[in-house]
Amino acid sequence: MKPRAFSVRVPATTANLGPGFDCAALALSLYMEVEAVPSKRWEVAYQGEEYAGLESGEDNLIVRTVKETAALHGQTAPPCRLSVKTEIPLGKGLGSSATAVAAGVEIADRLLGLGLSLKEKVQIGSGIEGHADNVVAALMGGATFSHYRDGRVQTVHIPDPRISGIVLVPDNPFSTEESRGLLPGSISHREAVAGGSASGVLAAAFAVGDWETAGRMMEEDVFHEPYRSGLFPDFGRIRSFSRSAGAFGTAVSGAGPSIFILTAPGTEEAMAGRLEEQFPSYRPIAVRASSEGAAAVAV
Repeated sequence: MKPRAFSVRVPATTANLGPGFDCAALALSLYMEVEAVPSKRWEVAYQGEEYAGLESGEDNLIVRTVKETAALHGQTAPPCRLSVKTEIPLGKGLGSSATAVAAGVEIADRLLGLGLSLKEKVQIGSGIEGHADNVVAALMGGATFSHYRDGRVQTVHIPDPRISGIVLVPDNPFSTEESRGLLPGSISHREAVAGGSASGVLAAAFAVGDWETAGRMMEEDVFHEPYRSGLFPDFGRIRSFSRSAGAFGTAVSGAGPSIFILTAPGTEEAMAGRLEEQFPSYRPIAVRASSEGAAAVAV
């Protein structure tokens, strides 16, 4: 039977959430939708100028993921034309590459009828990404706390966190490579203990919905933020202003260049407006936590 057209929808993610380095992630209410239509060759067409420079053929990350997922199961994926609509800013610390990987895994599963379990999808996506945080949240939705080592993934999933936030996207972003280059080769045992305990309390606070504690722990990172925050204009002022305006906590989104601010549901739009007035060099995007992970639907 000839494959039928279908689409997949995948949420954006923010990762680390402060001390949850390469562990914590939260799915957000910004989405990428990919329509797959059988074709004679692989083609990828993005809507919007921001994504226009990405690969449009077999070197595209979504296509590579489809083909790799198929190969892992001894199959070859039939080519498709992929039409991509997305609300997710490219390269702004919102897991755009992980979203592409999650989409590719979902497309392969649907296209070939693999019947993959969510656990299998998480394992495949983490292997392709090389770490688990963003891609697990993109596949599962909600909040996830993941451990990835030697190719094995362990995840705790909080499916429906009732929380909102603001993503502050800078006008003049820096590269992920620049941000990663600032990290030290090691930190002291004392710092690692402090960071590990903050990460543990962060996860527990998310699990029980204690957002005041979660916000405080977001601001107790020792793993990456002390080395990266200098790249962000007004980072200290943004944190202080957000606190005074009623936000729970502030953290670098992934490796940057955006900042994520955790806030109570229903307050995100008003707070985004206040942040835009105070910090015009950033574009605020009001978001909610998304309980929806990657999913395929017929068209």
